[in-house]
Amino acid sequence: MVQVFIASWALFLGMFMLMIGNGLQGTLLGLRGEVEGFSTTEISIVMSAYFAGFLGGSRFTPKMIGKVGHVRVFAALASTISAVLILYPTLTEPWAWILGRTIIGFCFCGVYITAESWLNDSADNEHRGQALSIYMIVQMAGIVTAQYIITLGDISGYILFIVSSMLVSLAFAPILLSAGKSPEFGTAKPMSIKLLVQTSPLGSVGMFLLGGVFAAQFGMSAVYGQRVGLSVGQISLFISAIYISALVFQYPIGWLSDRIDRRILIIGLGIFGAVGCLIAFAAGSYFEDPFVPIVIGGIMMGGTSNPLYALLIAYTNDYLQKEDMAGASGGLLFVNGVGAVSGPLILGYMMDRVGPAGYWIFLLVLMSAISAYAMYRMTQREHDTVYDNVPYAPISAASTAVIAEVAQEVYIEAEEEVIAEAEAEAEAEAEAEAAEEEASNVKNS
Repeated sequence: MVQVFIASWALFLGMFMLMIGNGLQGTLLGLRGEVEGFSTTEISIVMSAYFAGFLGGSRFTPKMIGKVGHVRVFAALASTISAVLILYPTLTEPWAWILGRTIIGFCFCGVYITAESWLNDSADNEHRGQALSIYMIVQMAGIVTAQYIITLGDISGYILFIVSSMLVSLAFAPILLSAGKSPEFGTAKPMSIKLLVQTSPLGSVGMFLLGGVFAAQFGMSAVYGQRVGLSVGQISLFISAIYISALVFQYPIGWLSDRIDRRILIIGLGIFGAVGCLIAFAAGSYFEDPFVPIVIGGIMMGGTSNPLYALLIAYTNDYLQKEDMAGASGGLLFVNGVGAVSGPLILGYMMDRVGPAGYWIFLLVLMSAISAYAMYRMTQREHDTVYDNVPYAPISAASTAVIAEVAQEVYIEAEEEVIAEAEAEAEAEAEAEAAEEEASNVKNS
């Protein structure tokens, strides 16, 4: 893994700065919206706009790259992000922020696709899985670092917006200077939603519900924190806990997923996350200091919901042949994106109706629904109908179709290694049996 990091450190550094910039603007807008007097509904629409733009970017960026190339697309979109980040504090109107978030969502998706294409091109087959793991760590580290930076500035001023814009601009240098020639670019055509649902109902429904969970984590956590009276520092720790736990839980859950029925693990994770939501929901009524149970709830919810993303992709792959996996990943990302767009809108309505507690009620319902549907699916299909139980690969919900397809390649390569090892063992056993039989025949003769 060290060798992979050394070979592509500049790309990882650039992506790290991009993730800090994105993490800053996500949390900062939620906090600043409260300062500016935006209603919960208005803030929820602002947050939802990012995911709508991200969906658009996933559709149109490949076409733009095909026309003008990686470098021009990257420079144009990153420059636009920097400009919009500077405009946020000067145009503190809901309509302006909704427009800005839509543009930024579109641009960040395009920037990620472009940078991830270079990263994928720089990693050979032997080290692609390690590059995927480092990339996920870089993503989480960037978002967590952003939460710390927020505590150093004044959310009602301009400096934090300038810092975010500066980081995105500086990310140009290491990425563009380290990237080689433009890689051949092409993402698989997404599998139709109808076929995806028919192939894996649990994977499809689970990814849609998780979209709402991720949107709440990324967009509305800061709003919730302010509504319950947490300080900026406490909000920063709360959000950091969500993403740190996501990283820590990813690998043990991945290890488990390769050894037990994945539906049982999905059920268990959904229940564990729902219990965390219940603990945080009860914070104001049953705990003297509500901050501690809120953080505990964030750890339990974040540590299960994020690994569930990779787990549902791996589970869906269990019912696919290799040639269909890339298209299925695109379909699953689209379903997840639709859930992310609708999530903040529903959550904003709930928080307007029942107050800040609506945040945990919303997450509780979604995590419980994932578990309940997994239980139902276990009564509808036997697990032995799978093609092969493909190995788990870590992937973050902040990734695009490029990284999703890299993960699919890791799945396939790992599966081929398992098959090759099994065939080698079977061949060795057959040879040993043949030798024993021959020895027995010689002895008897």
